[in-house]
Amino acid sequence: MSDYLIDTNILILYLRKTAGYYELLDTLAADDALYISAITRLEIIRGMRDREREATFDILDSLETIEINIEIADKAGELIRTWRTKGVVLEDADALIAASALEHSLALVTTNSKHFPMPDLVVYQADNQGKLTLRK
Repeated sequence: MSDYLIDTNILILYLRKTAGYYELLDTLAADDALYISAITRLEIIRGMRDREREATFDILDSLETIEINIEIADKAGELIRTWRTKGVVLEDADALIAASALEHSLALVTTNSKHFPMPDLVVYQADNQGKLTLRK
C-alpha cells in the first residue's frame, strides 16, 4: 500500500462526524502512515470553534505534519505557474498540498480531485460516505 496525505476537506468531514469518515481514516491508518500538510493544519485551526478545540487537536496531533520547506514552496509555485499556462487556476493551498504529496511520494485523499489535476499525483477521491476511488 501507500502512505497518504489527507486533504483538509477530509478532516472537516471527520470532525463534523460525517458518516463513513471515522471509518475511512481508521482503515487508512491501520496499514499506512497518515500525513497532513502544514497548510491543512492552518486551515483546520482557523475554522475551529472553541468548543471543538480538544477534538480538533486530538486528530491533528495524531497525524504527521509535513512542513512547508523551500522544495515544497518551489514545487507549489511551479505547479501554479505551469497549470496557469494551461488555463487552470490552482489555489495556493491546493498547490502546497499537491507539492507536499509529490515531494514525499504520498497518495492524496480528497473529496475534490478536480482541484488536483496533476497526472503524476496519485489521488483517491472520497465520496459522501467516505468510500475511496482511485482517480484514473
